[in-house]
Amino acid sequence: MELTANAQKILDLVKELSVIEMNGLVKAMEEEFGVSAAAGVMVAGAGAADAGADGADNDSMTVELAEAGQQKIAVIKVVKEVLGLDLKAAKELVEKAPTAIKEGIKSEEAEAIKAKLEEAGAKVNLK
Repeated sequence: MELTANAQKILDLVKELSVIEMNGLVKAMEEEFGVSAAAGVMVAGAGAADAGADGADNDSMTVELAEAGQQKIAVIKVVKEVLGLDLKAAKELVEKAPTAIKEGIKSEEAEAIKAKLEEAGAKVNLK
């Protein structure tokens, strides 16, 4: 896909955002323009994970949902929030457990996600 010069500049800036910053940006764009970008977030999130893995191999972690636990609905809500997914996509991801939730992220972010998921009742592994 060929982009205009302005669109390419924006794409280059977005590549530099952390996942948390990107999530905030996506939510702001959804509100501003009245659209949903659930599928785009997954693609953009994967690009951010790849960029993080290239820059800091020693600090790159994967959050793996080992088991949803007794409070599956609470875990789905956390996955939805953390990844910026729609409810259906979050539910499908949780039902695939054990599965990687986020890959190639910094240890601080991985620990924060792990804490949220465990608080909701999930069993989580960091790799």
